[in-house]
Amino acid sequence: MAARKRYGVSVRFACMCLDISVATYYYKPKLSAENQRIADWLLRLTAANKRWGFGLCYLYLRNVKGFGWNHKRVYRIYRELELNLRIKPKSRIKRDKPDALSVPVAPNQVWSMDFMSDSLIDGRSFRTFNVLDDYNREGLGIEVDQSLLSTRVIRALEQSIEWRGKPAAITRYLRC
Repeated sequence: MAARKRYGVSVRFACMCLDISVATYYYKPKLSAENQRIADWLLRLTAANKRWGFGLCYLYLRNVKGFGWNHKRVYRIYRELELNLRIKPKSRIKRDKPDALSVPVAPNQVWSMDFMSDSLIDGRSFRTFNVLDDYNREGLGIEVDQSLLSTRVIRALEQSIEWRGKPAAITRYLRC
């Protein structure tokens, strides 16, 4: 320490003035050659086993080779060597763009049907089943109840077909 030599003071006094601990003054870095050995092992392991991350490398060195190195030390060297595996992003399914919605040119070409729900002021909820003609936005049928069974939905569709005739297509969502 230059301050100690320059002013001829004790180690303790110099450390107190510079606000560092005495242990820091006497600290000698150890096992730097050991760090090189860890780095060599890590480089060999990752070159031989490309899919191994830090965990597998550390477990191999600890359990198979019997080295007693601390995992924090090994990980520090692993990071310094920039051996971290690239996390592969999940591949997304490429879907075709949906076709543009066709606009019906006559009644009974396309019907839309959908369920909606709401609640009353006293907290009870109810559902509605709506059937609309997309050409003129005419409501062909609305069923309202606290629960709508499939038999009731089928009956509502059959009544609309009886009244207006069978449509060319039925879509699931309302087009508004």
